[in-house]
Amino acid sequence: MGEVVRTEKESSVGRMKRIIGWLSKAKPYLLMIGLQFGMSGNYIFGKDILDRGMSRFVFIVYRNSMAAFFLAPFAFFLERRSRPKMTVPVFLQIMALGFLEPVFNQSFTYLGMKYTSASFASAIVNAVPSFTFLLAVIFRIEKIKMKEIRSVAKVMGTLVTLGGAVVMATYKGPGFSIFNSATKLQDGGGGGTNPSHNNSQTSGAMYILMGCGALSGFYILQSVTVKRYPAELSLATLICMSGALQATAVALVAEPHSHFWAIGFDYRLYAPLYTGIVSSGIAYYVQGIVMKLRGPVFATAFNPLCMIIVAALGSLLLHELIHLGSIIGAIIIALGLYSVVWGKAKDDVHSQSLPHSAPTDLHDDHDDIKPHITAHSMDQLQLDLQLSKMEAQQPNPKLSQLSTR
Repeated sequence: MGEVVRTEKESSVGRMKRIIGWLSKAKPYLLMIGLQFGMSGNYIFGKDILDRGMSRFVFIVYRNSMAAFFLAPFAFFLERRSRPKMTVPVFLQIMALGFLEPVFNQSFTYLGMKYTSASFASAIVNAVPSFTFLLAVIFRIEKIKMKEIRSVAKVMGTLVTLGGAVVMATYKGPGFSIFNSATKLQDGGGGGTNPSHNNSQTSGAMYILMGCGALSGFYILQSVTVKRYPAELSLATLICMSGALQATAVALVAEPHSHFWAIGFDYRLYAPLYTGIVSSGIAYYVQGIVMKLRGPVFATAFNPLCMIIVAALGSLLLHELIHLGSIIGAIIIALGLYSVVWGKAKDDVHSQSLPHSAPTDLHDDHDDIKPHITAHSMDQLQLDLQLSKMEAQQPNPKLSQLSTR
């Protein structure tokens, strides 16, 4: 009977270990999938509040301020013992992160969304992994070896993604609603086009692509900073605070009149509250964890899911039309995206097969690793010398016995 109970306990323990092991492996995937559902609200609320006339500069200030206030208590209490010391390089990196995403990316993305739609913006943002790869090559974080299929996949995927962005920017085509059986044809059904619509769409696409470039730089720099300052909640809070301060300076110049800053218990409060807590605060924290586990390219691989969610919600809530050019361009971008991600996945497999290879994602790690190894070696050497001296000073019991005899 005792053996049966012991066997059942061992089997239950083994089952729990397998579940925990599966969850630990699936953690980055589950986090990014959940994040895409939360991020879809950023496009819906952002487009709605811009159409209602709120200044995008003021919106960015409120969004990042609320994100900082939301994250600050968690960062203070949960990481008060593990929070590393702030250094000047890390501080400068946080200031740069606060400018790249909260100020530059959000400003140009909302500006482009004003000329287009929420679903259009969420689709073209899928070009971020290709921009990330280009920046990684420029800063020598990634290396291109055209003799290897994984490098070819990343290069071709980048070109395909840019081609899809060009299609979305230059071709509109007929539009239809997902939740409306009556298809509304615009722009002459793909033959004749409205020049003003095309110009606004092209301008909007260019603004969003500029934001994508800043977001890619944010991902690259965040992956470096989170390793030098491994306190995700504190880092996310500081980024939001930095972004809010810098955005305030920009907003005071762009919108100096007080009526632009008016806020009440309406959309001017609800939209910044949601986007601040979810799209900025929680997103920075989750992205920091995933960056630490899988790197910057992996974190951008789930954007197509957000595109699908936004297309459905935009059609249902904002009555947006989905145009043929956007569908074709989004499919091309998604194909290029997964080509880049496939190449990155092969890079990870290759790096894991080399047991003594240095990290391939970030060359900055060498500067952190070498001093640590050197200091550890010196400490170990001093400890060995002290032990040898102590052994030399202690009498050998066998020799003492012989001397007494």
